[in-house]
This record gives sequence, C-alpha cells and structure tokens, in this order.
Amino acid sequence: MRIDVLTIFPEMFSPVLGSSILKRAIAKGRVRVSVHDLRRWSQDRHKKVDDRPYGGGPGMLMRPEPFFDAVEELKESGVRSRESGVGTPCPHIVLLSPQGKRLTQPLVKQLAQRPWLILLCGHYEGVDERVRVGLADEEISIGDYVLTCGEIPAMVLIDSVVRLLPGVLGSERSTEEESFHGDLLEYPQFTRRVEIRGMRVPEILRSGDHVQIRQWRRLQALRRTFARERQL
Repeated sequence: MRIDVLTIFPEMFSPVLGSSILKRAIAKGRVRVSVHDLRRWSQDRHKKVDDRPYGGGPGMLMRPEPFFDAVEELKESGVRSRESGVGTPCPHIVLLSPQGKRLTQPLVKQLAQRPWLILLCGHYEGVDERVRVGLADEEISIGDYVLTCGEIPAMVLIDSVVRLLPGVLGSERSTEEESFHGDLLEYPQFTRRVEIRGMRVPEILRSGDHVQIRQWRRLQALRRTFARERQL
C-alpha cells in the first residue's frame, strides 16, 4: 500500500511513523508512507499557502492551488512508475475535515483495500471549497469536535488502516477479536494474578471451558456495546 500525506507540518509525523506497529509495517514493506510539505507547491515567494477568505471573516483559509498542483505531481509520478512496471493504480484522495463522514471500523476496512491513499491535511480556518469539490474523493472526520489541524486525524487514519494490512500484526486473530469487530466493543480481559486490590478474575475465565468462555465474552461484549449506545 502507498500513502502520501500533504501537510504544512511534516515534522509532526516522524514520531508516529517511527514507532511501534507503523515502524514495523514500513520496515517490512507492507506500506510506504511519504509525507510532503505542501509549501513546496506554493507559488508565493514566501511559500505561503493561506489567504483571506472572500466575504470576510476571521482567520485565514488554505489556498487550493498547492493542493491541486501537489496531487497532479504525485499522480504523474504514479504514471511514470506504472510505465516502468512497478506503478500503483490511481489514488483515492481523502480530505480530513470536520464536515466529513465519521471514521468507523467498516470505513477503515474499505480504505485498507485501497492500494494508494493521498491524505490532505487542512489548517487555519479550513480549506478552499474547491479542494473538496474538485479534488477530494472523500471527506473524513474522526469525531464531532474541533482540532487545530488535519495532521492528527491523518495519523489516526493511517494507524487504523495500516494495522489491517496483511502481515502487519503478529497474529491475524488480533484484528478479529478486537473492539468494533462485528460492530461490538471488546469484552473485558485479564492477566495474572487472580486477585489484585480486591478485584478478582471471573471464575469462568479460569474454568478451562472454552465454549462457556466464548459465550461469556460474547455476552460481555454485547453488554458493553449496549451500555455505550445508551450513553450516546
């Protein structure tokens, strides 16, 4: 899988991409993540990528030209690679935006099937509407709250997608039994010792009866999911 990120803060990604599962996935060649400084495509002599919005209002808006120029160049690099026999299909372009659809596990699974993602990170008061209309294939939000920039949502999306790629996790069962598999939250889990500070591991988990344990875990997952939905 190939992932390209367009951002004005490329330095934010190094700690995340250089740690834990993402670092191993990149090292194994399961994913190639390239982070690009959007200012490189600015035509302004000061490398500005923002401007005042038409109609007035507070703050600055990100200009559309750098996004369009950057995506065109990335697409051209993909075409050249395909001509040499090692290319990637056309990219799926995602704008990280508060107005986008909510990032859910089913959506993550869909994105994980894409061979190439280009992620557009907004900032300031937002992005020129023509980026959304004329460039992005999809808008995605990680929740109903306001963040300073689109870089953190992009990191969340990358992490959630990459861990689903084949060979990234140590065990394929890891993705089968975790939260939101089958639209359910994960059941409670316990390690050794049996009792800590008056809290005991449920007897059934120590019974050795795997049929009963599976049933108990299913019930607990249903209870957790139902309780969460009642709180929303």
